[in-house]
Amino acid sequence: MEQNGRANDKALFRYALIREAADPSLSHAERGALVRALAQREHVGPDGRSMRIGRSTLDDWIRAWRKGGFEALVDRPRVVPLRTCAEVLDLAERLKREQPDRSAVQVHAVMQAAGHRPPHVRTLQRHFTRLGLAVPGTAGAQKVYGRFEASSPNELWTGDALHGPQVGGKKAYLLAFIDDHSRLLCGYRWCVAEDSVRLESALRAGLASRGVPKQILVDRGSAFVASPLLRACAVLGIRLIHASPRAAATKGKIERFFRTVRSQFLVELEARGGARDLAEVNSLFSAWVEVVYHRRTHSETKKTPLERFFSRGSPALPVPALLHEAFLWSEWRTVTKTCCVSLHGNRFEVDAALCGRRVELVFDPFDLTDIEVRFEHRPMGKAVPVKVGRHTHPMARPEAQPPVTPTGIDYLALVARQRDKELGSAPIGYAALSGEHARPAHEEE
Repeated sequence: MEQNGRANDKALFRYALIREAADPSLSHAERGALVRALAQREHVGPDGRSMRIGRSTLDDWIRAWRKGGFEALVDRPRVVPLRTCAEVLDLAERLKREQPDRSAVQVHAVMQAAGHRPPHVRTLQRHFTRLGLAVPGTAGAQKVYGRFEASSPNELWTGDALHGPQVGGKKAYLLAFIDDHSRLLCGYRWCVAEDSVRLESALRAGLASRGVPKQILVDRGSAFVASPLLRACAVLGIRLIHASPRAAATKGKIERFFRTVRSQFLVELEARGGARDLAEVNSLFSAWVEVVYHRRTHSETKKTPLERFFSRGSPALPVPALLHEAFLWSEWRTVTKTCCVSLHGNRFEVDAALCGRRVELVFDPFDLTDIEVRFEHRPMGKAVPVKVGRHTHPMARPEAQPPVTPTGIDYLALVARQRDKELGSAPIGYAALSGEHARPAHEEE
Protein backbone atom coordinates (compact mmCIF):
# COMPACT_ATOMS: atom_id res chain seq x y z
CA MET A 1 0.00 0.00 0.00
CA GLU A 2 1.13 3.54 -0.66
CA GLN A 3 0.03 4.53 2.83
CA ASN A 4 1.83 1.55 4.36
CA GLY A 5 4.90 2.43 2.29
CA ARG A 6 4.97 5.91 3.78
CA ALA A 7 4.50 4.51 7.27
CA ASN A 8 7.36 2.07 6.68
CA ASP A 9 9.59 4.92 5.44
CA LYS A 10 8.80 6.88 8.59
CA ALA A 11 9.61 3.86 10.74
CA LEU A 12 12.95 3.36 8.97
CA PHE A 13 13.74 7.04 9.50
CA ARG A 14 12.91 6.76 13.20
CA TYR A 15 14.95 3.61 13.59
CA ALA A 16 17.96 5.14 11.81
CA LEU A 17 17.88 8.05 14.29
CA ILE A 18 17.52 6.08 17.52
CA ARG A 19 19.32 2.81 16.86
CA GLU A 20 22.60 4.06 18.33
CA ALA A 21 21.00 5.70 21.36
CA ALA A 22 18.80 2.64 21.97
CA ASP A 23 21.81 0.35 22.47
CA PRO A 24 21.17 -1.50 25.79
CA SER A 25 24.89 -1.41 26.59
CA LEU A 26 24.88 2.39 26.94
CA SER A 27 24.70 4.04 30.33
CA HIS A 28 22.02 6.62 31.14
CA ALA A 29 24.56 9.41 30.78
CA GLU A 30 25.80 8.14 27.41
CA ARG A 31 22.27 7.70 26.10
CA GLY A 32 21.26 11.15 27.34
CA ALA A 33 24.21 12.75 25.58
CA LEU A 34 23.36 11.03 22.28
CA VAL A 35 19.66 11.97 22.50
CA ARG A 36 20.49 15.60 23.30
CA ALA A 37 22.84 15.74 20.32
CA LEU A 38 20.14 14.32 18.04
CA ALA A 39 17.59 16.82 19.31
CA GLN A 40 19.91 19.75 18.57
CA ARG A 41 20.53 18.83 14.91
CA GLU A 42 18.38 19.11 11.82
CA HIS A 43 17.52 15.87 10.04
CA VAL A 44 16.28 15.12 6.54
CA GLY A 45 12.91 13.46 6.97
CA PRO A 46 11.46 10.68 4.81
CA ASP A 47 9.75 13.30 2.64
CA GLY A 48 13.08 15.07 1.96
CA ARG A 49 12.35 18.09 4.17
CA SER A 50 14.56 19.26 7.05
CA MET A 51 13.13 18.85 10.52
CA ARG A 52 14.05 18.84 14.19
CA ILE A 53 12.98 16.06 16.54
CA GLY A 54 12.26 16.87 20.19
CA ARG A 55 14.00 14.93 22.91
CA SER A 56 10.74 13.64 24.37
CA THR A 57 9.76 12.27 20.96
CA LEU A 58 13.12 10.52 20.61
CA ASP A 59 12.69 9.01 24.09
CA ASP A 60 9.20 7.79 23.11
CA TRP A 61 10.60 6.10 19.99
CA ILE A 62 13.36 4.41 22.01
CA ARG A 63 10.83 3.06 24.52
CA ALA A 64 8.54 1.88 21.73
CA TRP A 65 11.40 0.09 19.94
CA ARG A 66 12.51 -1.65 23.14
CA LYS A 67 8.97 -2.79 23.84
CA GLY A 68 7.83 -3.88 20.38
CA GLY A 69 10.82 -3.76 18.05
CA PHE A 70 10.68 -2.21 14.58
CA GLU A 71 6.93 -2.79 14.21
CA ALA A 72 6.31 -0.51 17.19
CA LEU A 73 7.78 2.39 15.19
CA VAL A 74 5.28 1.97 12.34
CA ASP A 75 2.25 4.26 12.51
CA ARG A 76 -1.00 2.33 12.48
CA PRO A 77 -3.55 3.55 9.90
CA ARG A 78 -6.86 4.84 11.19
CA VAL A 79 -9.72 2.42 10.81
CA VAL A 80 -12.82 4.27 9.57
CA PRO A 81 -16.13 2.37 9.40
CA LEU A 82 -17.39 1.94 5.85
CA ARG A 83 -20.63 3.73 5.02
CA THR A 84 -20.78 2.69 1.38
CA CYS A 85 -22.64 -0.47 0.38
CA ALA A 86 -20.31 -3.48 0.48
CA GLU A 87 -21.56 -4.76 -2.90
CA VAL A 88 -20.69 -1.44 -4.57
CA LEU A 89 -17.18 -1.44 -3.09
CA ASP A 90 -16.71 -5.07 -4.11
CA LEU A 91 -17.58 -4.22 -7.72
CA ALA A 92 -15.17 -1.28 -7.65
CA GLU A 93 -12.41 -3.57 -6.35
CA ARG A 94 -13.03 -6.16 -9.04
CA LEU A 95 -12.94 -3.47 -11.73
CA LYS A 96 -9.61 -2.21 -10.37
CA ARG A 97 -8.06 -5.67 -10.14
CA GLU A 98 -9.33 -6.51 -13.60
CA GLN A 99 -7.31 -3.61 -15.00
CA PRO A 100 -4.82 -2.25 -12.43
CA ASP A 101 -4.09 0.83 -14.54
CA ARG A 102 -7.64 2.08 -14.09
CA SER A 103 -7.72 5.18 -11.94
CA ALA A 104 -10.47 5.89 -9.41
CA VAL A 105 -11.95 8.35 -11.90
CA GLN A 106 -12.04 5.67 -14.58
CA VAL A 107 -13.58 3.06 -12.26
CA HIS A 108 -16.21 5.64 -11.35
CA ALA A 109 -16.97 6.19 -15.05
CA VAL A 110 -17.18 2.44 -15.79
CA MET A 111 -19.61 1.88 -12.93
CA GLN A 112 -21.80 4.73 -14.12
CA ALA A 113 -21.77 3.37 -17.67
CA ALA A 114 -22.81 -0.05 -16.36
CA GLY A 115 -25.86 1.43 -14.67
CA HIS A 116 -24.57 1.44 -11.10
CA ARG A 117 -24.51 4.35 -8.66
CA PRO A 118 -20.84 4.61 -7.71
CA PRO A 119 -19.64 6.46 -4.60
CA HIS A 120 -17.59 9.64 -4.83
CA VAL A 121 -14.20 9.39 -6.53
CA ARG A 122 -12.42 10.26 -3.25
CA THR A 123 -14.22 7.36 -1.57
CA LEU A 124 -12.94 5.01 -4.28
CA GLN A 125 -9.41 6.38 -3.90
CA ARG A 126 -9.42 5.80 -0.14
CA HIS A 127 -10.81 2.30 -0.67
CA PHE A 128 -8.10 1.42 -3.20
CA THR A 129 -5.44 2.79 -0.82
CA ARG A 130 -6.69 0.51 1.96
CA LEU A 131 -6.47 -2.44 -0.41
CA GLY A 132 -3.02 -1.52 -1.70
CA LEU A 133 -4.34 -0.78 -5.19
CA ALA A 134 -3.82 2.97 -5.26
CA VAL A 135 -0.70 3.02 -7.47
CA PRO A 136 -1.39 2.10 -11.10
CA GLY A 137 0.20 -1.14 -12.17
CA THR A 138 1.22 -2.19 -8.63
CA ALA A 139 -1.86 -3.97 -7.39
CA GLY A 140 -1.00 -5.97 -4.32
CA ALA A 141 2.67 -4.99 -4.51
CA GLN A 142 4.52 -3.94 -1.36
CA LYS A 143 7.91 -2.33 -0.89
CA VAL A 144 10.54 -4.87 0.12
CA TYR A 145 13.83 -4.06 1.81
CA GLY A 146 16.41 -6.80 1.36
CA ARG A 147 19.99 -7.15 2.57
CA PHE A 148 22.55 -6.20 -0.03
CA GLU A 149 26.25 -6.96 -0.21
CA ALA A 150 28.67 -6.29 -3.05
CA SER A 151 29.94 -9.49 -4.64
CA SER A 152 33.63 -8.50 -4.74
CA PRO A 153 36.09 -5.97 -3.29
CA ASN A 154 36.08 -2.51 -4.87
CA GLU A 155 32.67 -3.08 -6.42
CA LEU A 156 31.09 -0.52 -4.10
CA TRP A 157 32.40 1.93 -1.54
CA THR A 158 30.15 3.90 0.80
CA GLY A 159 31.19 7.32 2.10
CA ASP A 160 29.81 9.35 4.97
CA ALA A 161 30.77 11.72 7.81
CA LEU A 162 30.74 11.05 11.56
CA HIS A 163 30.30 13.94 13.99
CA GLY A 164 32.99 13.48 16.61
CA PRO A 165 34.30 15.19 19.76
CA GLN A 166 35.85 18.58 20.32
CA VAL A 167 39.54 18.74 19.41
CA GLY A 168 41.50 21.90 20.08
CA GLY A 169 38.31 23.80 20.78
CA LYS A 170 36.65 22.80 17.50
CA LYS A 171 34.30 19.98 16.56
CA ALA A 172 36.00 17.15 14.69
CA TYR A 173 34.50 15.12 11.85
CA LEU A 174 35.53 11.74 10.48
CA LEU A 175 35.22 11.49 6.69
CA ALA A 176 35.43 7.83 5.70
CA PHE A 177 34.87 5.38 2.83
CA ILE A 178 34.19 1.68 3.50
CA ASP A 179 34.30 -1.25 1.08
CA ASP A 180 30.87 -2.90 1.01
CA HIS A 181 32.12 -6.44 0.38
CA SER A 182 34.92 -6.68 2.92
CA ARG A 183 34.04 -3.87 5.40
CA LEU A 184 37.61 -2.61 4.96
CA LEU A 185 38.01 1.08 5.72
CA CYS A 186 39.61 2.30 2.51
CA GLY A 187 40.06 6.05 2.99
CA TYR A 188 39.58 8.17 6.07
CA ARG A 189 40.55 11.44 7.74
CA TRP A 190 39.64 13.37 10.86
CA CYS A 191 39.17 17.09 10.17
CA VAL A 192 37.34 20.17 11.44
CA ALA A 193 35.13 20.77 8.39
CA GLU A 194 32.97 18.70 6.02
CA ASP A 195 34.22 20.36 2.85
CA SER A 196 35.46 19.26 -0.56
CA VAL A 197 39.15 19.61 0.29
CA ARG A 198 39.00 17.29 3.32
CA LEU A 199 36.67 14.85 1.58
CA GLU A 200 39.00 14.57 -1.40
CA SER A 201 41.96 14.08 0.91
CA ALA A 202 40.27 11.09 2.56
CA LEU A 203 39.19 9.62 -0.78
CA ARG A 204 42.54 10.19 -2.48
CA ALA A 205 44.41 8.31 0.24
CA GLY A 206 42.04 5.36 -0.16
CA LEU A 207 42.35 5.29 -3.94
CA ALA A 208 46.14 5.40 -3.80
CA SER A 209 46.38 2.46 -1.38
CA ARG A 210 43.30 0.32 -2.12
CA GLY A 211 42.54 0.85 -5.82
CA VAL A 212 39.64 2.39 -7.71
CA PRO A 213 36.07 1.20 -6.94
CA LYS A 214 33.42 0.81 -9.60
CA GLN A 215 30.84 2.78 -7.60
CA ILE A 216 30.74 5.12 -4.62
CA LEU A 217 27.53 5.63 -2.63
CA VAL A 218 27.19 8.87 -0.65
CA ASP A 219 24.45 11.08 0.73
CA ARG A 220 23.46 14.54 -0.49
CA GLY A 221 25.63 16.61 1.84
CA SER A 222 27.21 19.71 0.31
CA ALA A 223 30.69 18.16 0.00
CA PHE A 224 29.28 15.00 -1.59
CA VAL A 225 27.42 16.86 -4.34
CA ALA A 226 30.13 19.43 -5.06
CA SER A 227 31.70 19.58 -8.52
CA PRO A 228 35.25 18.58 -7.39
CA LEU A 229 34.04 15.14 -6.27
CA LEU A 230 31.97 14.72 -9.43
CA ARG A 231 35.00 15.58 -11.57
CA ALA A 232 37.30 13.19 -9.68
CA CYS A 233 34.87 10.30 -10.15
CA ALA A 234 34.41 11.14 -13.83
CA VAL A 235 38.18 11.15 -14.50
CA LEU A 236 38.65 7.82 -12.71
CA GLY A 237 35.57 6.19 -14.24
CA ILE A 238 33.73 5.82 -10.93
CA ARG A 239 29.95 5.86 -10.86
CA LEU A 240 28.86 8.28 -8.12
CA ILE A 241 25.50 7.38 -6.54
CA HIS A 242 23.60 9.69 -4.19
CA ALA A 243 21.37 7.88 -1.71
CA SER A 244 17.74 8.89 -1.57
CA PRO A 245 16.60 10.57 1.68
CA ARG A 246 13.97 7.82 1.95
CA ALA A 247 16.54 5.02 1.76
CA ALA A 248 18.49 5.39 4.98
CA ALA A 249 19.12 1.65 5.13
CA THR A 250 21.32 1.76 2.01
CA LYS A 251 24.22 3.11 4.08
CA GLY A 252 23.78 0.65 6.92
CA LYS A 253 27.33 -0.75 6.82
CA ILE A 254 29.13 2.53 7.32
CA GLU A 255 26.59 3.59 9.93
CA ARG A 256 27.35 0.35 11.77
CA PHE A 257 31.08 1.07 11.44
CA PHE A 258 30.57 4.54 12.94
CA ARG A 259 28.84 2.90 15.88
CA THR A 260 31.95 0.74 16.33
CA VAL A 261 34.13 3.85 16.18
CA ARG A 262 32.10 5.43 18.97
CA SER A 263 32.09 2.37 21.19
CA GLN A 264 35.69 1.26 20.64
CA PHE A 265 37.79 4.25 19.61
CA LEU A 266 36.15 7.46 20.79
CA VAL A 267 35.40 6.03 24.21
CA GLU A 268 39.09 5.25 24.65
CA LEU A 269 40.10 8.64 23.29
CA GLU A 270 37.93 10.26 25.92
CA ALA A 271 39.34 7.96 28.60
CA ARG A 272 42.88 9.17 27.87
CA GLY A 273 41.80 12.79 28.15
CA GLY A 274 41.27 13.47 24.44
CA ALA A 275 43.95 14.58 22.00
CA ARG A 276 46.08 17.71 21.62
CA ASP A 277 45.26 18.25 17.95
CA LEU A 278 43.96 16.60 14.79
CA ALA A 279 47.37 15.18 13.93
CA GLU A 280 47.29 13.13 17.11
CA VAL A 281 43.69 12.02 16.51
CA ASN A 282 44.55 10.86 12.98
CA SER A 283 47.66 9.04 14.20
CA LEU A 284 45.78 7.21 16.96
CA PHE A 285 42.83 6.40 14.69
CA SER A 286 45.08 5.03 11.94
CA ALA A 287 46.76 2.76 14.47
CA TRP A 288 43.39 1.51 15.77
CA VAL A 289 42.07 0.87 12.25
CA GLU A 290 45.12 -1.02 11.00
CA VAL A 291 45.95 -2.94 14.20
CA VAL A 292 42.50 -3.63 15.64
CA TYR A 293 39.58 -3.10 13.25
CA HIS A 294 41.15 -4.51 10.06
CA ARG A 295 42.46 -7.60 11.87
CA ARG A 296 39.35 -8.50 13.87
CA THR A 297 36.93 -11.11 12.49
CA HIS A 298 33.72 -9.47 11.32
CA SER A 299 30.53 -10.88 12.82
CA GLU A 300 28.78 -11.20 9.42
CA THR A 301 31.57 -12.09 6.98
CA LYS A 302 33.36 -14.39 9.47
CA LYS A 303 36.64 -13.04 8.13
CA THR A 304 38.79 -10.05 8.94
CA PRO A 305 38.34 -7.05 6.61
CA LEU A 306 41.93 -7.47 5.40
CA GLU A 307 41.49 -11.18 4.59
CA ARG A 308 38.28 -10.58 2.67
CA PHE A 309 39.56 -7.56 0.78
CA PHE A 310 42.71 -9.34 -0.45
CA SER A 311 41.03 -12.75 -0.96
CA ARG A 312 41.22 -12.25 -4.73
CA GLY A 313 44.68 -10.74 -4.79
CA SER A 314 45.94 -7.18 -4.57
CA PRO A 315 43.88 -4.59 -6.48
CA ALA A 316 45.33 -2.57 -9.33
CA LEU A 317 46.36 0.88 -8.12
CA PRO A 318 45.89 4.05 -10.22
CA VAL A 319 49.00 5.64 -11.71
CA PRO A 320 50.08 8.85 -9.89
CA ALA A 321 49.53 11.00 -12.99
CA LEU A 322 45.89 9.90 -13.30
CA LEU A 323 45.31 10.42 -9.59
CA HIS A 324 46.80 13.91 -9.81
CA GLU A 325 44.56 14.78 -12.76
CA ALA A 326 41.46 13.46 -10.97
CA PHE A 327 41.88 15.77 -8.02
CA LEU A 328 42.52 18.97 -9.92
CA TRP A 329 39.63 21.41 -9.87
CA SER A 330 38.19 23.09 -12.92
CA GLU A 331 35.93 25.99 -13.79
CA TRP A 332 34.61 27.31 -17.11
CA ARG A 333 35.11 30.83 -18.37
CA THR A 334 34.49 32.74 -21.62
CA VAL A 335 37.61 34.47 -22.97
CA THR A 336 37.17 38.23 -23.41
CA LYS A 337 38.05 40.25 -26.49
CA THR A 338 41.32 41.20 -24.80
CA CYS A 339 42.25 37.49 -24.54
CA CYS A 340 41.76 37.45 -20.77
CA VAL A 341 39.88 35.35 -18.23
CA SER A 342 39.16 36.00 -14.57
CA LEU A 343 39.23 33.42 -11.78
CA HIS A 344 38.35 34.39 -8.20
CA GLY A 345 39.71 37.92 -8.52
CA ASN A 346 42.79 36.95 -10.50
CA ARG A 347 43.25 37.94 -14.15
CA PHE A 348 45.08 35.88 -16.77
CA GLU A 349 45.99 36.13 -20.44
CA VAL A 350 45.38 33.15 -22.72
CA ASP A 351 46.09 32.26 -26.35
CA ALA A 352 44.66 34.86 -28.74
CA ALA A 353 43.01 32.08 -30.76
CA LEU A 354 40.64 31.49 -27.85
CA CYS A 355 38.99 34.95 -27.89
CA GLY A 356 35.24 34.56 -27.45
CA ARG A 357 35.58 30.84 -26.73
CA ARG A 358 34.41 29.07 -23.62
CA VAL A 359 37.40 27.36 -22.05
CA GLU A 360 38.06 25.09 -19.08
CA LEU A 361 40.52 26.31 -16.45
CA VAL A 362 42.17 23.42 -14.60
CA PHE A 363 44.11 24.09 -11.40
CA ASP A 364 45.22 22.97 -7.97
CA PRO A 365 42.88 24.66 -5.44
CA PHE A 366 45.90 25.56 -3.29
CA ASP A 367 47.71 27.33 -6.16
CA LEU A 368 45.65 29.75 -8.26
CA THR A 369 48.74 31.08 -10.02
CA ASP A 370 49.28 27.91 -12.09
CA ILE A 371 46.30 27.55 -14.45
CA GLU A 372 46.08 25.15 -17.39
CA VAL A 373 43.73 26.16 -20.22
CA ARG A 374 41.77 23.53 -22.15
CA PHE A 375 39.46 23.94 -25.12
CA GLU A 376 37.26 21.04 -26.25
CA HIS A 377 39.29 18.71 -23.99
CA ARG A 378 42.56 19.74 -25.66
CA PRO A 379 45.39 21.46 -23.72
CA MET A 380 45.97 25.03 -24.84
CA GLY A 381 48.93 25.92 -22.64
CA LYS A 382 49.23 27.82 -19.38
CA ALA A 383 47.38 31.02 -18.53
CA VAL A 384 49.75 33.93 -17.96
CA PRO A 385 49.08 35.83 -14.69
CA VAL A 386 48.31 39.51 -15.18
CA LYS A 387 46.89 40.36 -11.77
CA VAL A 388 47.03 37.96 -8.82
CA GLY A 389 45.32 38.88 -5.59
CA ARG A 390 44.36 35.43 -4.32
CA HIS A 391 46.66 32.42 -4.25
CA THR A 392 44.20 29.73 -3.05
CA HIS A 393 40.61 28.85 -3.88
CA PRO A 394 38.05 30.31 -1.42
CA MET A 395 36.97 26.77 -0.47
CA ALA A 396 40.56 25.54 -0.02
CA ARG A 397 40.97 26.51 3.60
CA PRO A 398 44.13 25.01 5.11
CA GLU A 399 43.88 22.95 8.28
CA ALA A 400 44.48 24.98 11.42
CA GLN A 401 48.01 24.51 12.68
CA PRO A 402 48.48 23.10 16.19
CA PRO A 403 49.35 25.65 18.88
CA VAL A 404 53.07 26.30 19.28
CA THR A 405 54.60 24.88 22.44
CA PRO A 406 56.89 27.44 24.11
CA THR A 407 60.57 26.41 24.09
CA GLY A 408 61.29 28.00 27.46
CA ILE A 409 64.39 29.72 26.06
CA ASP A 410 64.82 33.34 27.21
CA TYR A 411 67.33 34.74 24.75
CA LEU A 412 67.83 38.06 26.52
CA ALA A 413 68.42 36.33 29.86
CA LEU A 414 71.03 34.16 28.19
CA VAL A 415 72.73 37.26 26.78
CA ALA A 416 72.68 38.88 30.22
CA ARG A 417 74.22 35.81 31.85
CA GLN A 418 76.90 35.72 29.17
CA ARG A 419 77.69 39.40 29.90
CA ASP A 420 77.98 38.74 33.63
CA LYS A 421 80.21 35.75 33.00
CA GLU A 422 82.59 37.75 30.83
CA LEU A 423 82.81 40.83 33.09
CA GLY A 424 82.71 39.17 36.45
CA SER A 425 80.53 39.99 39.39
CA ALA A 426 81.95 43.54 39.95
CA PRO A 427 79.65 46.23 38.57
CA ILE A 428 80.89 48.55 35.91
CA GLY A 429 81.01 52.32 36.49
CA TYR A 430 79.54 53.59 33.26
CA ALA A 431 79.97 57.23 34.41
CA ALA A 432 83.70 56.69 34.78
CA LEU A 433 83.88 55.27 31.27
CA SER A 434 82.38 58.51 29.94
CA GLY A 435 85.25 60.55 31.43
CA GLU A 436 82.94 62.59 33.67
CA HIS A 437 83.26 62.56 37.46
CA ALA A 438 80.46 63.39 39.75
CA ARG A 439 80.87 66.71 41.62
CA PRO A 440 79.59 67.50 45.06
CA ALA A 441 76.20 69.04 45.19
CA HIS A 442 77.42 72.42 46.62
CA GLU A 443 79.70 72.91 43.60
CA GLU A 444 76.88 72.69 41.13
CA GLU A 445 75.81 76.25 40.37
